[in-house]
Amino acid sequence: MKVELQNIEIEIVKGDISNQPDLDAVVNAANAELAPGGGVAGAIHKAAGPELYEECKSLAPIAPGEAVITRAYGLPNQFVIHTLGPVYGKDKPEDQLLSNCYRNSLKRSEEKKLGSIGFPGISTGIFGYPKEDAVSVVFSTLVTELPNLEHLKKLRFVVFSDADRELYESKLKEVAVG
Repeated sequence: MKVELQNIEIEIVKGDISNQPDLDAVVNAANAELAPGGGVAGAIHKAAGPELYEECKSLAPIAPGEAVITRAYGLPNQFVIHTLGPVYGKDKPEDQLLSNCYRNSLKRSEEKKLGSIGFPGISTGIFGYPKEDAVSVVFSTLVTELPNLEHLKKLRFVVFSDADRELYESKLKEVAVG
């Protein structure tokens, strides 16, 4: 699904965040140490190679909601934006911290004048954030941030399952109509 909002193409696809060759940057749902791990972080580090973690070491640790940017190495992108989502039920207030993940990732992309970026789900895996609540935070944040974006022309959400794709598409339709 593709929608244009405020001159930015917003797209939702089911796929692999580490294989988005037409994007300038992908976002890593990172851990505090920016280390290889499971899920998205594991996939991104595996595809990028060990140089990614070498660059990350000097930037860690990061706190929930923060975002940092590195080169992408073996990935087909220029950059990786690493953000630490909140652990649901532990890091408070969860909604503000999750919103900051998206807001700060977009800020890092603007600083580098990037035209396209891809986001995975943040905090919805082992961090336990309920997906429907998380997607509501994503799109409410997006609506407030879109007017501030000068360089971004394409924003893609790369999801893992058909159910996730349907959830994101449903929320995006609400935003596009609303």
